[in-house]
Amino acid sequence: MNHAFWEAIDRLFAESELVIDRPRGSAHPRYPDFVYPVDYGYLRDTASMDGGGIDVWRGTRKEPRVDAIVCTVDLTKRDSEIKLLAGCTEEEKALILRTHNASARMKGILIRREQAE
Repeated sequence: MNHAFWEAIDRLFAESELVIDRPRGSAHPRYPDFVYPVDYGYLRDTASMDGGGIDVWRGTRKEPRVDAIVCTVDLTKRDSEIKLLAGCTEEEKALILRTHNASARMKGILIRREQAE
């Protein structure tokens, strides 16, 4: 069953345009103290719980394979989402996870694609 999930993620990622609207080092438009540690964007023409596209953290690896997701709960927005991690190094994954857990109002867990896939 996990294999089918990751195949669906791969297809969605391959068939969608990745838009990086918040490059690494840029400030969040509503929370200027928050600086994006890794390129962040969304998949155009997809839908997420917040009404925008599916969120993507795009790391520095040349190959942008999605090999993990972060599931988040945001108590301020009162929602939950998944964020795809594409082409992220292990260090970037750890940084992204820390970013999603830095606030008492947002928590996230990292789910990795199984190594056998």
